Amino acid sequence: MTLNEIFQKLLNTYSYQGWWPITDYEGSNPTKTGSTQGYHLEDYSFPRNSSERFEIIVGAVLTQNTSWPQVEKSIINLKKLIDLTPFEILDLGEDEFKSAIRPSGYFNQKYNYLRNISHFHISLDGRTPERSELLSVKGIGPETCDSILLYAYGEKEFVVDAYTRRIFSHLGIIDEKDSYNKIKKLFEDNFEGSVSDYQEYHALIVEHAKNFYFKKPYGDNDSILNNFKVK
Repeated sequence: MTLNEIFQKLLNTYSYQGWWPITDYEGSNPTKTGSTQGYHLEDYSFPRNSSERFEIIVGAVLTQNTSWPQVEKSIINLKKLIDLTPFEILDLGEDEFKSAIRPSGYFNQKYNYLRNISHFHISLDGRTPERSELLSVKGIGPETCDSILLYAYGEKEFVVDAYTRRIFSHLGIIDEKDSYNKIKKLFEDNFEGSVSDYQEYHALIVEHAKNFYFKKPYGDNDSILNNFKVK
């Protein structure tokens, strides 16, 4: 099956990625670029507690339209001010809050989004949210929603990002204009993998795209996957 073969090729090329990074964990980044800690290669026990779960949720919101190193700066800034819990986020003053998350960009929007998700998280009272519930929270789109469910709750939801579109449209497996849900369904129907495989696939797509799909023309020099192009 092509999607499984591509996954195996990427895994053989880049090895395990150890996502989602946790700022207090000292695991090293396998790519040696950007953020340098927090990665937990082949350890799928994360999140190990409610605090780490909420940190992943915060990170998933902050990483919208920015890079992970900027998100890491914002999370560290927040942790200097508060314990990273939904209650303390809601108690944090607006100016301090926005200043702390400024490295992630769009800090006015993300301030509101993080307050929204904090209220929602409290209302769950420890249970895992339904995808439809999470999507109803203002500021939580499909990609952020699936990232939260996959990494924070260990739910089998495939994350589709811009890099997924670039790589798999270049290979002719999808149309770049396909809807999020259509691409998600394609992967979930045809990729035979566990939750941890879903996590690794998403991370491997990002790593591969940074090497071959960061600038146009996307994928022209893709020496790893070009043999998978649909003829």
